[in-house]
Amino acid sequence: MKKDIDFHPVTGVKLAIAREEVNGNTEWGVYIINHNLIELKNLMVTSKGYGMLNGEETKTSTLRHMIEELGSESIAKIEPIDPKLFVLNNEFWVSYYILDQIFDKKFVFVEGSMDEKNIQHIPALDLEGVLHP
Repeated sequence: MKKDIDFHPVTGVKLAIAREEVNGNTEWGVYIINHNLIELKNLMVTSKGYGMLNGEETKTSTLRHMIEELGSESIAKIEPIDPKLFVLNNEFWVSYYILDQIFDKKFVFVEGSMDEKNIQHIPALDLEGVLHP
């Protein structure tokens, strides 16, 4: 049972939504950043969007991603993201192992968090975007 699993607090792992120029076009992506000095194994990331759009409750499809290994002090692009989704809450549930311990955290980029005033340089990516606190 899930209640019997000892989940440890997540430290050293961040999520970011950042933009980059590709062939003259601006593309947005979701990135996971491992600041830890140890690799992460069997990362499972689920993503979904939800909220109000044009006065109606809206939900996106749930996407699932598997990253077998994320090295120490490294990054990985999880998925591209359409800026039209920034008017919704964008939730990313991240689970991974360090050695034999499971870690689990929900990151939510709330509606409006991707406003231009929140965009800043993210040194780990060397890109502009929003780093989840």
